[in-house]
Amino acid sequence: MNRQSIFFTIAVSFIISILLVGISFLILLTHDFRMKEGRLLDKYMPVSKMVNRQDFKFDDIFIKNLTEMNYSLLTEMSDINSITYNHKTKVLFERIHPKSNDVFRILNLNDTNYVYMKRKGDTVLIKDENTINSNSHIYIILVFTILLITIILIYLITLRKLMPLKILKDKVKTLGDENFDFECCNLKGKDEVSLLANEFKKSAEKLKSLKEARNIFIRNIMHELKTPITKGKFLTSLEQNEQNNEKLKSVFNRLESLINEFASIEELISSSKNIEKKFYFLDDIVDNAKDILMIEDEHIISKYENKKLEVNFKLFSIAIKNLIDNAVKYSPNKEVIIKNEDENIIFENEGKALDEPFERYFEPFFSNEDKSKDSFGLGLYIVHNILKANGYILEYEYVDGINRFICKKDKSSTI
Repeated sequence: MNRQSIFFTIAVSFIISILLVGISFLILLTHDFRMKEGRLLDKYMPVSKMVNRQDFKFDDIFIKNLTEMNYSLLTEMSDINSITYNHKTKVLFERIHPKSNDVFRILNLNDTNYVYMKRKGDTVLIKDENTINSNSHIYIILVFTILLITIILIYLITLRKLMPLKILKDKVKTLGDENFDFECCNLKGKDEVSLLANEFKKSAEKLKSLKEARNIFIRNIMHELKTPITKGKFLTSLEQNEQNNEKLKSVFNRLESLINEFASIEELISSSKNIEKKFYFLDDIVDNAKDILMIEDEHIISKYENKKLEVNFKLFSIAIKNLIDNAVKYSPNKEVIIKNEDENIIFENEGKALDEPFERYFEPFFSNEDKSKDSFGLGLYIVHNILKANGYILEYEYVDGINRFICKKDKSSTI
C-alpha cells in the first residue's frame, strides 16, 4: 500500500486506536481486579483474624458472634469438600504462607462467598450470608466492547465513504482519453466525496459539450459555406464587370458574416454564461436573417406584427435564419410563412410531417433518412440552443399538410 495514501493513514490510525483501546482495557481491568481484591480483604480479613485467635477451636459464643455478623461456620469435611471441590467454585483470592503453608482463600459459588482457611491440618470454611459482589468488570468489558465496535464501525463507514475516491481517480484518468461518460459513486449524496464526484461529472459534461461544440462548429462550416463558395466560383467564371464584382464582394461579405456566425454559435454552445439581450423589432431580426441566408424575398411571406423582442440580436437572427432555411428547403413550393401570436413566432411551410419524434431533431448529429438532402437535425439543434438561451422553446405541430415550428416564450425561464 502506498504510504502516502489516505487509506494507509486511516488504516494506521485505526490500528493505533485499537491498540490504545486494548491497552487501556487491560490496565483498567487489572486495576479493577486489584480494587476488588482490596475490598474482599478489607471485608474478610477481620473474620480470618477472629478464627486465628480462636486457634480453630470454636465455642458457642464464637459461633453466635459469627451469626450476628451474617456468617455461618462449616466444620464438617463433607460440607467443606462439597464447596471447595465443586468445579463451579471460583477462587477470588488466595494466599499461602511460604513457611507454614497456611492457606487463606476467598471462594465464590452461586453468588455466595466463602472464606476457606487451612492451618496445621485443620480446615474451616465460613459462609458469607450477606454476599455482595461487585460486577464492575462486566461493565468495563461492556463499555470497551461497545467502544471497540464503534471504532470498527467508524473505520468501515469511513472506508466506505472514501472507497469511491479510488473509482473517482480511475474515472478522472479516462477524461484524458475523451471518455466523458462519467457515472461514479453516490451522486445524490451530500458528503464531500459525492459532491466532488458531482463536480467532476459536471466537468466531464462540460468537456463533452465543448468537444461536441467543436464538431458542430466544423459541420456547420462545411454546411453553410457551400452556398457562398458555389456562388463565388460561378461569379469568377463570368465576365468581369462592375455588377459581377459587386456580387463577388457580397459573397466575401457573406463569408465573413458566416465566420462571425460560427464563432457566435460555438461561443453559445460551449459557454454557460448568460448572453446579453436587448429589445429589437422582429422585422429587423427577420431582415438580418434573410441577409445572412442570402435568400430572395419572394420565398418569405411575412404575416407577423412587428413587435419588439428582448433577445440577443446576432444569435436570434441565426435561429430565425435556420428556421427559414429549413422551411424553404423542405417545402415543395419553397415558401415559408412567418406569423406571430403574442410573443410567439411561428414558421409555416407546406410539406410532409416529420418522420421521427420532434425531440430527436434536437440531437446534434441527427439527420433524415433521405441522404440526398442536407442534415436537418443540425440546424434545429442550433435553433434549440439559441432559443433556450434567449428564453424561448421550440415546439412543432403538423396541421392539414402544414408544418408549424413555434418559437414559444418560455414563461418558466429565468434567463
